[in-house]
Amino acid sequence: MVINSLSNATDKARLLSVTSPHNRDWLHALPLSGCGLRLDDRAIHVAVGLRLGANIREPHQCLCGAPVDARGLHGLSCRVGNGRSARHHNLKDLDWRAMAKADIPALKEPPGLLRTDGKRPDGVMLLPWKQGKCVTWDLTMSDTLAQSYVHETSQTPAGASAEAAAERKRNEYSSLHQSYLFVPVTAEMMGAINKDGMDFLCELVRRITQSIDAHRETTFLFQRLSVLIQRYSAVTVLGTFTHTTSEDEM
Repeated sequence: MVINSLSNATDKARLLSVTSPHNRDWLHALPLSGCGLRLDDRAIHVAVGLRLGANIREPHQCLCGAPVDARGLHGLSCRVGNGRSARHHNLKDLDWRAMAKADIPALKEPPGLLRTDGKRPDGVMLLPWKQGKCVTWDLTMSDTLAQSYVHETSQTPAGASAEAAAERKRNEYSSLHQSYLFVPVTAEMMGAINKDGMDFLCELVRRITQSIDAHRETTFLFQRLSVLIQRYSAVTVLGTFTHTTSEDEM
């Protein structure tokens, strides 16, 4: 196998990640601006470069002071980089629109769900989902190629960093378990989604199909998610430069 010939852990993690389900959905999406499925040339340049492990830009210093190599991977996990907040809001909106299509009443960032530290999950359903309980969920992204993950993601099947991030979310919201079904939905920059999150999204799509009789909704939802990830991966990578394009232009 090709992967056995690689000595670099980052390249192994990258190659494993491209085997994950829905990793390549953005490649099959029609470039429809009105549906949020169009990537501009810069976003495609970055997305293809990350997928192939190719050089994207010249080595430089990030705004945070850290060195950035030609592949630009530092931007994906930089704490001061562009796009993190906008990406999270767009993920929530994507999920929210899916709820509306399925005719499921829900609240965004509901207050007072047994939390004492002021933190709130991204949403809660107002009707029981399973086992007579309502579902509350929280969305997050993880970087497959981050140094904190790459040792594990280079040796395990795709989705290792997503599962690790999901477990942290479960611990963070452990106080909700008695009253709600908590579902962490964690997606990796390279496309993998944690198992519980995938099951949740697939069930949501099934209910959308029942509600509006749209049998291609599974394809459309995962294409929108895949394109969104690629768009904001480009924002974070390009955001390491002193002079860069604003998020709104992406």
